Amino acid sequence: MDYIDPHIHMVSRTTDDYATLARMGCVAMSEPAFWAGYDRGSVDGFRDYFHQLTDTEPKRAAQYGIQHFTWLCINAKEAENVSLSRDVIAMIPEFIDKPNVLGIGEIGLNKNTKNEATVFLEHMELAIKFQQQILIHTPHLEDKYQGTRMILDMLSDDSRIDRSRVLVDHVEEHTITEVLDRGFWAGMTLYPITKCTPERAVDMIEKTGGERLLANSAGDWGPSKPTAVPDLIFEMRRRGLSETLIRKVVYDNPMEFFSQSKNFTFTLRS
Repeated sequence: MDYIDPHIHMVSRTTDDYATLARMGCVAMSEPAFWAGYDRGSVDGFRDYFHQLTDTEPKRAAQYGIQHFTWLCINAKEAENVSLSRDVIAMIPEFIDKPNVLGIGEIGLNKNTKNEATVFLEHMELAIKFQQQILIHTPHLEDKYQGTRMILDMLSDDSRIDRSRVLVDHVEEHTITEVLDRGFWAGMTLYPITKCTPERAVDMIEKTGGERLLANSAGDWGPSKPTAVPDLIFEMRRRGLSETLIRKVVYDNPMEFFSQSKNFTFTLRS
């Protein structure tokens, strides 16, 4: 089955991973800007990174028949440095019209601090100004519920935000309902250790019915599995879920959400 991975960090993967993903059925992916494994010290470091996301990775992906899209921001893990964050946000418009850019992300919170919230709100202003979609990072482990509520409140308090154009990622059992109930899209991140296993993800799919729900592998610098979405497909089939529902979660829903961006030019497959 063809599928789209809506959140995968290919800058941390080898070209062998591209080949494997293509063989497993991945036809398109989106790569949010994120932490590089270390804190960057200058706006020029981010400028080079954005060149990688908008030029190098699309070319790498195309060699394997995969279409690559991206999102731009300074990640919440580096948002404690408000001065640098503002320099990066001011620089993002240099790249906003690149043909594979879908929006602003992944923005959000890491430790739920005041500085992180400040930078999050300034990213929101950028997205509103340039009419961009938003991809949200929610915190990990013990900070997740509080941080998710803080993020949803900040988004909901601004009437200019179109909730149908916001994807809130890394949802788990205790956050998915509120994300969906408030009208946002929800993303389940499939990890071998933290966040969400394929088995837990299928539980959530069965509970919600799959509306406005996406699944991704993240595939970042830590313990992760870039083929986690095929693992989810296998688990859904093992439980007897319909092929229509499986396709909805791994293909149709990403197509519907990303198609709201003028730069999403991927052709729907029959």
